[in-house]
Amino acid sequence: MSSLDDRRSIISSTNNIPRNSSAILFATAESSASARSHTNGRMGANENTPLLIDNPSHQGSWVENGVGSDDGSIKVDTKTNKKGKSTLAIAAKLKQRSKYYVPITDWLPNYSWSLFSGDVVAGLSVACLLIPQSMSYASGLAGLSPLAGLWSTAVPALAYSALGTCRQLSIGPEASLSLLMGQMIQDAVFGDPHHKPKHPELNAAALSVMATFQIGLITSILGLLRLGFLDVVLSRALLHGFITAVGIIIFIAQLVPMLGMEHVLSHPENAEDPPSLPLQKLIFTLKHLDHMNKPTMILSFTSLAFLIAARVIKQKAVKRPGGTWVRYVPEILVLCVTSTVLSAALDWDKRGIDILGQIKGDAAVPFGWPLNKRAMKYFNYTLPTAFVSAVIGVVDSIVAARENAMKYGYAVSPNRELVALGATNLASSFLTVTGCIPIFGSITRSRLNGQTGGRTQMASMISSVAIILSIYFLLPYLYFLPKATLAVIITLVVYSILAEAPHEIHYFYKMRAWTDFMQMTGTFILTLFFSMEIGLVASVVLSLILVVQKSSQPRIQIIGRLPDSDQWAPIDEDENAQEEIPGVLVVRIRESLSFANTGQLKERLRRLELYGHGKSHPSDEPRRESAKALIMHMGEVQEIDASAIQILYELSRAYHERGVGVHFASIKPGQIERFKIVGLTELLGPTHFHKHLQEAMKEVESMGYGTSIFSRFS
Repeated sequence: MSSLDDRRSIISSTNNIPRNSSAILFATAESSASARSHTNGRMGANENTPLLIDNPSHQGSWVENGVGSDDGSIKVDTKTNKKGKSTLAIAAKLKQRSKYYVPITDWLPNYSWSLFSGDVVAGLSVACLLIPQSMSYASGLAGLSPLAGLWSTAVPALAYSALGTCRQLSIGPEASLSLLMGQMIQDAVFGDPHHKPKHPELNAAALSVMATFQIGLITSILGLLRLGFLDVVLSRALLHGFITAVGIIIFIAQLVPMLGMEHVLSHPENAEDPPSLPLQKLIFTLKHLDHMNKPTMILSFTSLAFLIAARVIKQKAVKRPGGTWVRYVPEILVLCVTSTVLSAALDWDKRGIDILGQIKGDAAVPFGWPLNKRAMKYFNYTLPTAFVSAVIGVVDSIVAARENAMKYGYAVSPNRELVALGATNLASSFLTVTGCIPIFGSITRSRLNGQTGGRTQMASMISSVAIILSIYFLLPYLYFLPKATLAVIITLVVYSILAEAPHEIHYFYKMRAWTDFMQMTGTFILTLFFSMEIGLVASVVLSLILVVQKSSQPRIQIIGRLPDSDQWAPIDEDENAQEEIPGVLVVRIRESLSFANTGQLKERLRRLELYGHGKSHPSDEPRRESAKALIMHMGEVQEIDASAIQILYELSRAYHERGVGVHFASIKPGQIERFKIVGLTELLGPTHFHKHLQEAMKEVESMGYGTSIFSRFS
């Protein structure tokens, strides 16, 4: 049998192979086999032989879609080959994109086990901080079960380790956001002191689930809209004022459990309503100091002194040679374990010290559908709090991510971070049984993560696993944990917040930044005396107003020529620079023009024309003569939008009607075309548009507006 017949018999045995499969196999055949087949003109059956379809109508030859010919030679199917290459290219592109949008597909396959020990130490160190902290924030600030705090920390940490780009960012509950959540729940569930709800725990959980779901949705949308620059837009002074006020509000709120006065607050005397505003709560607490529990007070302030002393000692010890091991000591966990053991051994609960007791809900899996009927009825009510919380969390998280990326030498994408943080909160919102609290990145925890050896997102996964194990195995041993200890853990955050305030005030004083100081003070007063929502909304609105104000003022300067040179410089920056022709105003526009900044161009030019640079009041007498001609140097103007061109036309027409010659220098060709469309070239004439400033000066001098003081263009 000839070799051609051999091939036909092989083809006949492959009737069950689909056409697409054979095409793919043929397209991916090795080039070496193809080369051999073209060289010999005949090919025997082997493992590299491409499989083709045995079509009854073509059994006598290999000619199908240009694959071969009757003489036995093989011709490559170029269409199929291109299709195969296109499929491989698409697959490679999808793989590349998946690494970008799902970072775990990039770092996990390439994970170096030499980093594992550092990630383990960092993960366990952060977990030792997060376990008591999340329980404290959930129960003491948000008004939920401690179990809600643990689950809300563990589940999102896993989601962020898969989607987040910052390797050291530690996500978890934040004091300010937990307080916002708690105030919202308090107002909705217990706002009416004369009406007791039937199922307060279920309503609180539903409120928290809906708010967290909305926070995740808003944060994800911000990321998809590429608004990761919000941390740059919002004023730091305003945010510092807000955070400082939040610290004082938290301290006032935690005074009640630290003094053992919860029963007094929940059952006030003389049928007076419980206080709601921070200052009212402080006055109420001071007025009822005779009802405080002394053992609770002693335990609270002793514990607080221990934590502050431990933090100060650690800060000093790590700076000394051989003292780096001190940062691994989890002082908060030490306090929790010690106070729990002493409480159980000395029967502190019989002395009036409130203990954690049996945690409701046990450790059953608490997942459910967040958009259930009970949660959906709060959709409109929770939306304002969700928006405010999302803004605060986004700013803190992006700042923390950028700080760690800069310190450890890699890049993060703020927009992808927002999507990842949104996904973590969406994942947290499925905790419908226990309820949940908002989860974002923390600067202090992220620093701890990096300082203790965390180098990849594996540290977050280890923290999550440790927290889940504590839920199932540790909770029964926390029965005697004093609630005052949890309040002290929260108060420690207040110490950190308030410790930064004097440094900020001193910095503003040294910089003479009185505007920033007033912004910080104003936000602080609004937040403390009215509400957190009003304070934050005011800070956001003021930040946006400041951004609009700055962006609406065009960067424009009067420039003059340096003697004996062709160089030009701003006359307010270089004392040697002098205006070339008296009465001719030469200005340089130093940014692109848009509708936002061109609107103020006319007023800015008027002030430069009459007063020059420097501060002046509109009532002052002009310090300069009115301009005879105006030359606008456009060399640094990269883009001009349609609205800006219209404003330039109106501005030029106003000067033209005054008899002031308007000239443009260093114009880009594309900009001249747009000037023609709006009619600016027709208004001024073609001789008013120049490639270089020197040409403009020659033209102005030739038109009789004056003579160069340097006699340069004679």
